[in-house]
Amino acid sequence: MTTPRPLDTAWTAPDGRTLRATLHGDLDYHTGDQLLTDLTRRLAPGLQDVRLHCGSLAYCDAYGLSTLLMIARRVRASGANLHLDERPAELDRLLDQTGTLNYLTAPSGRHPLRTE
Repeated sequence: MTTPRPLDTAWTAPDGRTLRATLHGDLDYHTGDQLLTDLTRRLAPGLQDVRLHCGSLAYCDAYGLSTLLMIARRVRASGANLHLDERPAELDRLLDQTGTLNYLTAPSGRHPLRTE
């Protein structure tokens, strides 16, 4: 069994409309809840974009994907849009295999699974 790696997150708010998090490490069962809690605390009125920079994300398991889905729901409910920037190939592969990229990054107010 491998030792879980932490998820280090650097948060910035370059303006009143954007929240940015740079993720470094593993997004998994051990780290997902803390990321969701930290992000939820930072959601504020007037926020338009939440940018998760994933270039240094080493690993994302099913629980990490579940965390991203919960994040997308909360970001969308707040009226903002979620962006997954600098995705590593492994994350893109997971999102492609599960068909979740469009759901995660759908603009606020639009649900990609609706057929209206």
